[in-house]
Amino acid sequence: MALENDNELRESIRKAALLNAVSHDGKAQSGAMLGKILGEKAELRSRVKELSGVINSVVSEVNSLSFVEQKAIVEASWPETQKKEKAEEKHLSPLPNADKYKLIVTRFSPNPDCVLHLGSARAILLSHEYARIYNGKFILRFEDTDPKIKKPALKFYDSIRQDLKWLGCAVDEEYIQSNRLPIYYEYTQKLIGDGNAYVCECPSEEFRKKIIAKIACPCRDLPAGEHLERWHRMLTGSYMEGQAVVRVKTDLENPNPAIRDWPALRIIDTIKYPHPRVGSKYIVWPLYNLAAGLDDHLMGMTHIIRGKEHYTNMVRQKYMYDYLGWAYPEAIHYGRLKITGADLSKSKIVAGIKEGTYKGFDDPRLGTFAALRKRGITPEAIKKMIIDVGIKPHDVTLSWENLYSYNRKILDATSNRYFFVAEPIELKVTQVPKRGFPVSLPLQPDKPELHREYLINPEENSQLSFWIPKKDVEVMEPEKVFRLMELFNIKIESKTDSSVTAKFASESYEDVRKIKVQLIQWIPKFTEFPTQVVMPDASVNEGFAEADCKKLKPDAIIQFERFGFVRINEVGEKLIAYYAHK
Repeated sequence: MALENDNELRESIRKAALLNAVSHDGKAQSGAMLGKILGEKAELRSRVKELSGVINSVVSEVNSLSFVEQKAIVEASWPETQKKEKAEEKHLSPLPNADKYKLIVTRFSPNPDCVLHLGSARAILLSHEYARIYNGKFILRFEDTDPKIKKPALKFYDSIRQDLKWLGCAVDEEYIQSNRLPIYYEYTQKLIGDGNAYVCECPSEEFRKKIIAKIACPCRDLPAGEHLERWHRMLTGSYMEGQAVVRVKTDLENPNPAIRDWPALRIIDTIKYPHPRVGSKYIVWPLYNLAAGLDDHLMGMTHIIRGKEHYTNMVRQKYMYDYLGWAYPEAIHYGRLKITGADLSKSKIVAGIKEGTYKGFDDPRLGTFAALRKRGITPEAIKKMIIDVGIKPHDVTLSWENLYSYNRKILDATSNRYFFVAEPIELKVTQVPKRGFPVSLPLQPDKPELHREYLINPEENSQLSFWIPKKDVEVMEPEKVFRLMELFNIKIESKTDSSVTAKFASESYEDVRKIKVQLIQWIPKFTEFPTQVVMPDASVNEGFAEADCKKLKPDAIIQFERFGFVRINEVGEKLIAYYAHK
């Protein structure tokens, strides 16, 4: 019976495809299905091509469904698989007081003044993951209320959205603070009218001296009516930049001077410093604590997950919450996450690009998501690392190798293997005894049904020419035996700086297994595919890839055997790849 008519088989594939799709943001992977089905039905190994056609057909049907539809089918048909999945997800510690809230709401709130980098991963992934664990809501909020110092740029709004999508963090609601200034003005007027905030005209240095001395400035105790008049003058342009600031009243005896009467709104000359979205429409702009503090309540935030450097901001905002009669959300402050060897300073990244040190935000030397994506670091690896670190309050220092370890485990099971010869040197093999050496090279060691095949034919003079890596040539000596991987054994006769001459020794690997000869990658001369591999330090490894690499598509992540994992960037007259790691 034709496999396409085997309903039992199709249903088995459909189940596997739906489960795979639900685990991969709605997109089942055909490659994963083939290994699974053959593992269950070994008798189909002789019909791999036919089976692949059925799998591709079923996967296409599954992928045409929305993620919601896929999830509903899985939960209705195989609920036990979802219980297990949720149990695995919940290895994050429970959120504090989660049972107090009908709906858990978390947020990620970047300033769109640069692309995102690995330093943002903790806030993004923990907030998103908790929202999903509790069937809650995950909000993206652009905090773009500084058109002067940390000025946002339009291109970064979209790049941030793309990075979140790449990370698999679906956004339930999006807000942009530069759209919300009338809301901030409304609550500011209430705070001033109730006597809980005031408009300060004191020069900043004079105010600083008084606040450090725990002395109220002359503006603080003026009648609310006077401050409302000043507030009106701020909004109508009667003050110049730097002449007036709205401050929220706090305890002047607070041991931390940064908390005493913190600044909430200031004037910015938006003729000189226009906002990229709203231009010069507004001149009074909220500072972080007013805008973020108000929005966290108005957007229904239940849990704020952020770095411990924000602890002081929580203390500041609680004064405002008390004045407005609001309960402060649950605040979780985790320790700093450092990646040794990664420059995660936005200002240094931007400066490096302007100066030409970096070629762009996806320069492989950077820790930006754009750079990691280009190199073949998977979002799954980043997520696993961040969740394993969790929400510990103490600082955590990781290395690139920590991330590579997570990534390696993911790629090792899915990436096809190919030969790559770096710094190629010509190898001439003489006395080849026969014509036609068929070679079947596995694409993945544990999936023998996946392979690429070559037929190696000697020239008329019983000679073969190959390209082999320079690093292997460096250890070659006359009379020493080596094996060309999966092909035959050779004995070295001579070598120069540009070539090696050897003679055919034998074909069987058993002949050399006991003496543990070195295995050499090879590419037949005249079949080579010119290749450049861009390394993490931006240097370039030149060489040749095997002919089958011409079939690869951009964004494929493969393993160059005995070299490392790479992501394919371009396939044209030459192959351009970016190196991930060993």
